[in-house]
Amino acid sequence: MSSLPQSSQPSTPSKTGLGSTVQMVVDALSARLAAGEYPRGSRLPSERQLAASLQVARNTLREALDILEQRGLITRRAGAGSYVAEPEHWDNAVPVAAATGPLHLHVMRGIMEPEIARLAVLHMSSAGIEALARILDEMRATSDPAQFTRCEEDFQQKLAEGTCNPLLIACYNLVVKARRQRHRAAMLRRLTTPERMAYQRQVHAALLNALVGRDIAEATELVQQMLIEEQRLLMQEN
Repeated sequence: MSSLPQSSQPSTPSKTGLGSTVQMVVDALSARLAAGEYPRGSRLPSERQLAASLQVARNTLREALDILEQRGLITRRAGAGSYVAEPEHWDNAVPVAAATGPLHLHVMRGIMEPEIARLAVLHMSSAGIEALARILDEMRATSDPAQFTRCEEDFQQKLAEGTCNPLLIACYNLVVKARRQRHRAAMLRRLTTPERMAYQRQVHAALLNALVGRDIAEATELVQQMLIEEQRLLMQEN
């Protein structure tokens, strides 16, 4: 079984929680959405295209997309980009996500993620495994805490999709929404040190290998190790 290493930083948020450039991007994209420039359910242009059209860095754009997602204006799908949300799908999800505390979230992840790993080993297609490999490549390529955290979430969402269980996927999407609440996302970025990123790259690579080898025991153990490590970090934070 894998023996993995142990694993703070963005600046303190302003009073509004947003920098002026991020706020400008949020306002610009919100206006485009309100004007119907991007129809409901449609896919937004790529991050590269949006960043170029708004003349901002991609990291700034991603922060703005995080805010739009928290406000229920867009949804983001692992490996598939950002989509204009159907508001009725968010009426219940947003308040539940906002009201979820760190302990609630960790308990739910402890219940769901090992079972997601087990089912993904049994049911995930080769195309799904290839998508996970691409996300892992992104994790290896970035040293930006916000982007790295997003890659982790994308990996877990894609893993959930590999269960081929629509209800489980929908439930886990709510877990991800709770994880992406602004205060919690900021905390995760603080905890995403170079040491933690190295640890997560290693454990995600091992998890991918377990999926390729269809090794249920190894996959579930690796997920449990990640959860234990995250619990340790959360206890340090508190």
